[in-house]
Amino acid sequence: MKKSLELKIPPAVVFLLCAVVMWMLASRLSAISFDILGRRVLAVIVAGIGISIGVAGVLAFRGARTTVDPRYPEKASTVVTAGIYQRSRNPMYVGLLLMLLAWGIFLADALAFIGLPVFLLYMNRFQIVPEERAMQEQFGDDYRDYMRVVRRWI
Repeated sequence: MKKSLELKIPPAVVFLLCAVVMWMLASRLSAISFDILGRRVLAVIVAGIGISIGVAGVLAFRGARTTVDPRYPEKASTVVTAGIYQRSRNPMYVGLLLMLLAWGIFLADALAFIGLPVFLLYMNRFQIVPEERAMQEQFGDDYRDYMRVVRRWI
């Protein structure tokens, strides 16, 4: 079953599912609600940073003329190492994670934050590890060298 989930569910769908679960937990089970001054502004700022990082990743892929569809890493035409990819091997996923963080801040309930580690663990196991395996097969030492220099997330 583990391999059957690899590269099957698009990251945007995983993101949306986590966001819905976070909302359901916050609205139905409301464990520990909190309210901090400027919570909504903070949520917008964190979401803006997440969107910016994600868009930078997409633009770098487009600029390199390689696939943006993470379900088919074997279709990659190059290893993108410029721009935001000098800081993170997965800026698009970092962007999604930051948007979930912003959503959790907006929801203002501690239980909602369960969505973040769920997203992180799912993405590592079923998306990133298989992507990295495919990239190593396709690009060999070039990708392994990149992995040694740049972190997976941040």
